[in-house]
Amino acid sequence: MGQQTISQQLAAYATSLRYEDIPQEVVHRAKALIIDTLGCALGGHDGEPVEIARELAGEISSTQPASLLGYGPQTSGDLAVFVNGAMIRYLDFNDGYTSLTSGHPSDSIAALLTAAELAHADGRELITATVVAYEVFCRMCDAANLKQHGFDHVTQGAMASVAGAARLLGLTAEQTSEAINMIVSSNIALFQTRIGNVSMWKGCAYANASRNAIFAVQLARRGMTGPSPIFEGKGGGFFHAVSREPFTLPAFGGQGTQHFKIMDCLMKRYALGQYSQTVVDAALQAYERLGGAYDIAGVHIHTLQTAIDIMAGDPEKWSPANRESADHSMPYVTAVALMYGGIEPEHFEDPHLHDPELLDLVNRVQVSVSEEANRREPDAMLCDLVITMKDGGTQTFQVAYHRGHSRNPMSDDEVAAKYHRLVDPVLPKGRGAELLARLWKLEGMGDCGEIFEMARFDDRPNSMRQH
Repeated sequence: MGQQTISQQLAAYATSLRYEDIPQEVVHRAKALIIDTLGCALGGHDGEPVEIARELAGEISSTQPASLLGYGPQTSGDLAVFVNGAMIRYLDFNDGYTSLTSGHPSDSIAALLTAAELAHADGRELITATVVAYEVFCRMCDAANLKQHGFDHVTQGAMASVAGAARLLGLTAEQTSEAINMIVSSNIALFQTRIGNVSMWKGCAYANASRNAIFAVQLARRGMTGPSPIFEGKGGGFFHAVSREPFTLPAFGGQGTQHFKIMDCLMKRYALGQYSQTVVDAALQAYERLGGAYDIAGVHIHTLQTAIDIMAGDPEKWSPANRESADHSMPYVTAVALMYGGIEPEHFEDPHLHDPELLDLVNRVQVSVSEEANRREPDAMLCDLVITMKDGGTQTFQVAYHRGHSRNPMSDDEVAAKYHRLVDPVLPKGRGAELLARLWKLEGMGDCGEIFEMARFDDRPNSMRQH
């Protein structure tokens, strides 16, 4: 037998990892990230792009129906994934991973939840599939810097969603490889999604990748084949057209002494882009010391080039027109933290977006590259925040590992507190605590469809925004 292709390697891992081979600390981390992701989804249930997606999903019925988180009719599997994925991402509060390409592996959980529901999979299988999806996403992000060629991280995310969903739906290694071939050939996403005047699609791009992924899995399960070798193909494969150079994959988590990459992922303390987490931590330290922004003449952020490219690399970041641009604007979130001493979802909406006093502070923010921060990437997201006061004095605040970083992780109590803050306003009284208890013991759940039942609102909440 010849050397395996990249698709075959990914498929072999997805179908061979056993729950029994996963260390308990990794199982616990997977459960914590599932909890965090469900909290983010329920907290983002009423976002405008979510409502658009939910309305569309309501027009479709299926002989194999799949559920929406929160409320809404059952629909087809792929549209359920899209709606749930849009919910997960809307608040920009879900986890992250930083590497050559950086992104949000928890977005793949939308595909896994639907696949688990359709397959009546138990909690152990959902945990295993989650570990698989994270492993594929992170290893692929380690392998190639797609952003430099204009491609978005959801390109790798689609592969992760295929791997995890295929595992849950019981595909063979050969079928999984074909599903990967199909998704790689058809889901090459553009980085323009995250720069300039950021649109609603920022929160839907990975949801769409996962929607395409479960569709590819369902086709492969029925015998559909995809173009091969999709990575190594001469002239038109991934190496030639996307990464622009070949790469090899290392051993995956659980193979030999290789650690599991899910342990390297971060959780967010604030509902904004991951590269601004350390900056906001530093700004809140400044707020506590200074007591507000009244005497601030100027703010200078020194951070890594990658953070600037995504969150301070174009003029729109100094005058964000919508929530999607604002939560990905380093100058804006820094000004909010310095002025209000916190970051809340309402800070990304009117009247704050057009508050002259806040925007005046935003325009006093400068951002420049720190060579030390570049050197320490991706291990750290170093930020030096230099505040110049009106009397000419300066104060510096440095943060390398924000709370929630893998080197400064949240405690279980902090994970639970974030979850309750997001879900308690929308779930029936006591349901949030009940669901949380079940998720911490997910390995004992017999059918993961129970998650959708427990995460359902009795009625459309009164707090729903009207669009």
